[in-house]
Amino acid sequence: MSNSKCAPESDISKKYNDYSLQLSRWFLVPIGAWPQINASNSIWKILVLLQILICSSMVASVTVPCLLHVLFDKVNIKARLNAIGPLLHRIMGSVNYWVLLKRSGDIRKLIRHMETDWRLIQRIDDREVMLQHAKYGRSVALICGLIMQGGAFLFSLARAMKTVPITVGNETFTTHPMTCPIYSKIIDTRYSPVNEIALVLQFLSTFIINSSTVGACSLAAIFAIHACGQLNVLYTWLHELVDKKKENDTTEGKVAVIVEHHLRILSFISRVESIMHPVSLTELMGCTVIMCLLGYYTIMAWETLDTAKIISYVIVYLSMSFNIFIFCYIGEIITEQCKYVGQMAYMTDWYNLHHKTALGLVLIIARSNNVIKMTAGKLFHLSIATFGDVTS
Repeated sequence: MSNSKCAPESDISKKYNDYSLQLSRWFLVPIGAWPQINASNSIWKILVLLQILICSSMVASVTVPCLLHVLFDKVNIKARLNAIGPLLHRIMGSVNYWVLLKRSGDIRKLIRHMETDWRLIQRIDDREVMLQHAKYGRSVALICGLIMQGGAFLFSLARAMKTVPITVGNETFTTHPMTCPIYSKIIDTRYSPVNEIALVLQFLSTFIINSSTVGACSLAAIFAIHACGQLNVLYTWLHELVDKKKENDTTEGKVAVIVEHHLRILSFISRVESIMHPVSLTELMGCTVIMCLLGYYTIMAWETLDTAKIISYVIVYLSMSFNIFIFCYIGEIITEQCKYVGQMAYMTDWYNLHHKTALGLVLIIARSNNVIKMTAGKLFHLSIATFGDVTS
């Protein structure tokens, strides 16, 4: 599909693609999870591996002692429940981090696929449609970062903000409680400066965990919205299939281009689903459990009228709800937009086409009915209905 009004031949596809993925790159570069597109420098690769090792060690140094605390420390059930929420949050983030690192090669292919899409679409009108979706994807990524990072840090601050009195022998002093409790036989965090060092380490690990979750969520949103942009371009081509009679290429050639581009989009969506379904399952199940625990934490804080904790719990609850919503929303728009291709094919003036050409549209309609659905672990179809079932 071409137009007399074409975009310049200069290589602006990479610029547009970088613009679309800029925020996700900012989230993932600090933790070494951004796939290296053109990295051939051995020193750079070693530095990235060192970065991953440091980040993984920091997360493990907080997660493992917290797990040991829940399993082996002689504490009451209330203290165990208070530790399970932060522990689950770190386990979820660790899974997301591992998925991003393990599927780095596949994510790199998707990024190159997006760059090729920008290069293949030459009409300025079509590129404007893609650019609008790129801006929308950036907005979603920004909201993900603000809500998810903000919610988790407010939760951690609410736990560490107040000091608690500790009595050892005849001496009484105050200390900051840990945001994620540590097994007492490993290290005693009651005394300064160990207490402050442990808190700083826990806040850094929280940043790493949140960055992996935000990065995975923003990538999923950007990929899905990019696919929607490509589908909108396809709608335009279908609408112009019969109307534009002054084109040099034949109608049969137009149908061939439409079918090829449709299959390219479906291939892209299938890759996104294969990468993101473990992350979606982790977020769906983990956030549901944490939301239940947050309800319990809020009731306990209400008894003592601890306003700071209540507000932080409510914000984190909204953050977890948003985590689930964004994945369900992605699944919903992908399903609806893919189905709409068949409707657009039917709504064209196919009766004005040659009967052999019109039969080609039947294949597009049939393929559109077999939608590639976004799932959570291949178990749950991600949709707004699923979001309602989980949060109700």
